[in-house]
Amino acid sequence: MEIYTKTGDKGQTSLYDGTRVAKDSLRVESYGTIDELNSSIGFAMKFVEDENIVESLKSIQMRLFFVAGELATVEEGKYKYKIREEDVSALEKIIDEYILKIKGDDKFIIPGSSKAAAALHVSRTICRRAERRIIALKRNEETSDVLLKFVNRLSDVLYTYARYLESELQEMDFEKAYNENL
Repeated sequence: MEIYTKTGDKGQTSLYDGTRVAKDSLRVESYGTIDELNSSIGFAMKFVEDENIVESLKSIQMRLFFVAGELATVEEGKYKYKIREEDVSALEKIIDEYILKIKGDDKFIIPGSSKAAAALHVSRTICRRAERRIIALKRNEETSDVLLKFVNRLSDVLYTYARYLESELQEMDFEKAYNENL
């Protein structure tokens, strides 16, 4: 397997369908952020001890390859593994299940009272950035509504898992924080 091809040395890359684009295009930025998210989830999983969540995150990682592939393809019909409505529904089911298990009020929390929660909160924020990149891409190029919905729900799943795995909820007290010195 050849790692370097030298075809990108002038700031261009090939998409899945062979289309050449600038490496800083919104399309590349979108699927590159999905790749970053996938790696971040893989890292977060090393701290999660709940096997059900680990298995769920592995399945999500596989779906993220579909998201990246779809984003890396301009020509319709060249990439067949598209995100489907049932993928979105599966994420909604996870959210519904775990939101019932979360203790505490629906207030802002300071993320990261456990390693697993902290890592998942980082993944959540990367997912939100990916969503913003995809929205920007969608303004100029055809992008699947279902794919965008999937990424949106995924950030909710990551938030829900992170909240569930917090070892203790540290709710944000705005008044106290405002009146304290750094």
